[in-house]
Amino acid sequence: MLHLLLVLVPLGLAASVSPVMLTEQTVLLAAPGGRRAGLLYSAGAATVLVLLVAAVLVMGRSLELPTAPHLDATLDLVVGGALVALALAVHLVPARERQRSRRGARQLGPAAALGLGVFSMGTDVTTLALVVPAAKEIAAAPVPMWGRLLAAALLVALACLPAWGPVVLVAAAPRAAGRFLHRVEDLLHRHGRLLAVLLVAGAGMFLVGRGLIRLAAL
Repeated sequence: MLHLLLVLVPLGLAASVSPVMLTEQTVLLAAPGGRRAGLLYSAGAATVLVLLVAAVLVMGRSLELPTAPHLDATLDLVVGGALVALALAVHLVPARERQRSRRGARQLGPAAALGLGVFSMGTDVTTLALVVPAAKEIAAAPVPMWGRLLAAALLVALACLPAWGPVVLVAAAPRAAGRFLHRVEDLLHRHGRLLAVLLVAGAGMFLVGRGLIRLAAL
């Protein structure tokens, strides 16, 4: 279980680097009825990840990854290579203006916030790309079912941090939360692209390296 957490936590935290989601959630919370809208936004984002992680776990167990080391190593190479390619694509493709997300979030009511959460997480390529290998680790880990369920819940919670984190901060410290969130938002908008590239590339190289080591040990 410890070995799983050592891989799962870094991948989950890396997946949580999402400037767009943090911006949308900050704007939602600042609008009338913001807390309710923020909760629904978080629920929408979490729903996407729950379905994705569940699908990977089901497919991973059907492939019997723990008893197929050659397949597991090959998947490491394939997924790792895909992450490195994605990091290169994110680095090369010009950044798009995010003001539309800010304006759209400000105009949404609580009901529409659920759909926005689903859409934002469903189109957050870097987050999804890091959640998939993390979920694969859970599927391949030699732990009981309850351990996999706890690990899956932890992964979803970490990857959804930009969605539920601001809600908790606003509820706990409403005065200080606004200033803190705007500072984090500004930091991510300035350096979030570079962070995403480095984190995705790092995760990809880790998986490629581990896959090569596993193949060499067969």
